[in-house]
Amino acid sequence: MRPPAPARRAIPGDADGLAGVDGEEATDDPAHPATFPARAPWGGRAAGQAARPDVEIVVPVHNEEVDLGPSVRALRAFLLAGFPYSFQITVVDNASTDGTWPLARELAAELPGVMAVRLARKGRGRALRAAWSASRARVVAYMDVDLSTDLNALLPLVAPLLSGHADVAIGSRLAPGARVVRGPKRTVISRCYNWLLRVTLRVRFSDAQCGFKAMRAEIAHRLLPLVEDTAWFFDTELLVLAERSGLRIHEVPVDWVDDPDSRVQIVPTAVADLRGVARVGWGLASGRLPTRELRAQLGRAEPAAPRVAGGRDGLGRQLARFAAVGVASTVAYLALFVLLRQVTGPQWANLIALAVTAVANTAVNGRLTFGAATVGAGGHLAGLAVFGLGLTLTSGALAALRSADPGAPRTVELAVLVAANVLATLTRFAALRAWFVRASGGRAASRPAEPARPVAPAGPVEPVRPRSPGEGS
Repeated sequence: MRPPAPARRAIPGDADGLAGVDGEEATDDPAHPATFPARAPWGGRAAGQAARPDVEIVVPVHNEEVDLGPSVRALRAFLLAGFPYSFQITVVDNASTDGTWPLARELAAELPGVMAVRLARKGRGRALRAAWSASRARVVAYMDVDLSTDLNALLPLVAPLLSGHADVAIGSRLAPGARVVRGPKRTVISRCYNWLLRVTLRVRFSDAQCGFKAMRAEIAHRLLPLVEDTAWFFDTELLVLAERSGLRIHEVPVDWVDDPDSRVQIVPTAVADLRGVARVGWGLASGRLPTRELRAQLGRAEPAAPRVAGGRDGLGRQLARFAAVGVASTVAYLALFVLLRQVTGPQWANLIALAVTAVANTAVNGRLTFGAATVGAGGHLAGLAVFGLGLTLTSGALAALRSADPGAPRTVELAVLVAANVLATLTRFAALRAWFVRASGGRAASRPAEPARPVAPAGPVEPVRPRSPGEGS
């Protein structure tokens, strides 16, 4: 006899389960509820008895009527065969236009421990936010419907979370011991993207985009309101926020076989990811993301001492980060210069564009490149001093060009400015590096990191929200 079905679970945004994320209409057919009634959790220990499953595994799908049935049955059979924790499988259909939703409902009606949820809008991040926010499980997880990851990695993924040893767990195709079968193009793109994250956002995890992740539910419920992306960058944003909040991220090397029928559009996804990196980087640099408060409430360790020039983040990594920030600053500078040249002369356009980008450059480099907790007035004064030197170099280069060739075309003008900016950038790196070393008392953070120790919140934990642009850091 099958266990009775518990009450239908609502998706955030509507009390009766008929609305999805952000309150949009949850289904194109109002006759069908957003959440197909779930059965009691099934699996190893206390199968069919627990009111709260140990693990909820979310499978987000969009137009996957071919793979959905075999994959859900294979996953459920694997869990029943030897998974030692109670589980629930939740299929989240986000805006499918084929037979995916009817099939998901059939699976939920037929298979104990399987539930189906429908959202009216696309987005893997949107699907995970909806299911994880409403989950009653102790641990929430997700995997791609194609089951590219060998399921034998599931227990090593969730066990450290259930034991309390870790807060977040990710499958990694780039960790030592992983065995991966995929084409060279996707391999190069994946490695370049994760390298970019290490350089720009200073992450320590190795693989942001593997579709095989889990986290403790209470942690997910705290972090999800701060994650803005609803598509592919959702994973990266959540992981960066978790790491900066002092949470422990456990990595599992996986056996992974690329799906030749992958629907991911590489170029649009890459552009969206780069925008996401810039947005999160600015949120961290400006203090809009409240990582200090989260670290104090959730983190396992006190904030590490700032890493300054000469320490574990040595010259090579600092140069790489500084170069990445410099490229972004130069692009922003040139874009501002070109726009301002429509309304003013070259010297004023150069002054305004250089001033705006110099302030932003100093703030971002102080935090991301040189590891300063805050840049402060002294850092900005140092940046303004270097700004004066950069202004002298670029203005002098423009004056020399006008003297040598008064009718030089705009392309030559831009080329001269790029060359002058390269020289100014090298000077800025040397000057800022020297200032941040002095500001830290000349200490190099080369000593071993202290072991992580728990930090218990004092009293009730208040919700943390993103800061508005006008609030202090």
